[in-house]
Amino acid sequence: MVTAVRRRRSDAYTAPSYTLADVHALSKNEPKWLQEARESAWELYEDLPMPTLQDEEWRRTDYRSIRWEEAEKLIKATNASVDVVPSANREPLVGEGEGGTLIFVDGQIVQYEFADSLKQQGVVFTDLRTACIEHEELVRPNLMTKAVLPTDGKFAALHAALWTHGVFLYVPRHVVAELPLHVVMYNTQPGATLGHVLVVIEENAQATMQVEYASAQVDQHSAYIGATELLVGDAANLRYVALQDWSRNTYEFSHQRARVGRDANLDWIIGTMGSQLTKAYLEIEADGVGANARMSGFFFADSNQLFDLDTQQNHNAPLTTTDLLFKGAAKDQARTVWQGMIKSLPKMQKIDGFQACRNLMLSDDARMDSIPGLEIEADDVKCSHAATFSTLEQEPIFYLMSRGITRPEAELMVIEGYFDELLSRIPFERVRERLQAAIEAKIIG
Repeated sequence: MVTAVRRRRSDAYTAPSYTLADVHALSKNEPKWLQEARESAWELYEDLPMPTLQDEEWRRTDYRSIRWEEAEKLIKATNASVDVVPSANREPLVGEGEGGTLIFVDGQIVQYEFADSLKQQGVVFTDLRTACIEHEELVRPNLMTKAVLPTDGKFAALHAALWTHGVFLYVPRHVVAELPLHVVMYNTQPGATLGHVLVVIEENAQATMQVEYASAQVDQHSAYIGATELLVGDAANLRYVALQDWSRNTYEFSHQRARVGRDANLDWIIGTMGSQLTKAYLEIEADGVGANARMSGFFFADSNQLFDLDTQQNHNAPLTTTDLLFKGAAKDQARTVWQGMIKSLPKMQKIDGFQACRNLMLSDDARMDSIPGLEIEADDVKCSHAATFSTLEQEPIFYLMSRGITRPEAELMVIEGYFDELLSRIPFERVRERLQAAIEAKIIG
């Protein structure tokens, strides 16, 4: 006799209850090629199982606490104004102007500005839905075909089928977009948004872009299922900053990948402060000879937050360089996971790959796991990795206190000094100041 085993709801890996009808409703006014792409991704999504702790990439990240009945509801745009977005997120990155500003509230555009000087150079900066219609020749060959693919996993396929909004930046050959582009995705309601960032920098072009993710605190659960694609052409240069400060009831599942061409440069800066749980894949593909990519990661978890950051540096051509430095801290009962891998294909000689994750533990109950890795299939390479763990050193704290500084202020100064190496890589002073304030809020409350 076979005895049925009843599993508690908390033990089951439930999936959001989307259907093909949701895909059709979302895409009814879109071009036929995009509708077909969404439907194809949906078929793939249905065939893939939900990830579990039995999968190597997920065995340290249990997301079963998410309440999909709340988090799966696709957020519908309201008539909210840009004023609901915190002023710090809205202020210009440099001076009093920017090359372009695009602010979404609940997936709806509430502010859009674009400098005429960049338009005249052939730069395209607009929301992704508009770009799919007006710039098909630029979007269709690049949207989830070269960087993030629907086949990358369950959540990548779901994103490809149901992405709700996004931004498209295109810089043509030999054009330098001197003013930075600024994007803000802000949510006021609980539920799901699926945002997409697609950046295409053509040969010998340059651009700087910052994308910010944030939301208002609500009691119900929310989900952000996102994708970021950075396509950096030969001899091109891209500085890209992504800062995440979701509300504490938001669960993020994202795939982010950059492809870097011959003699091209990518400077990618990532900041993770918010959400209840973040599972992010962050990958660099050094595709062309002489490609150079730097990834700088900043994260700080408190309370019972869980951040799982999975990085990959793939050297697909000889004479390529990647440099990854992550610095993080955890306090209270928070947990962080960083899994890194440097990989070189056979015959990809004279590559230089470096990765390091520095961890600062601020309480006995916090847990931080760092797992660096190398997969080298060539014999003339320079590759190294490291992971370190530390607590607050008492000697500098006592020194500061002996000069009349209180212990909380002394601890804050030491922690800010620890993060300074990462913060100094951010090209915008106002953003650095905002992150320093966020660190202070984490430490002092």
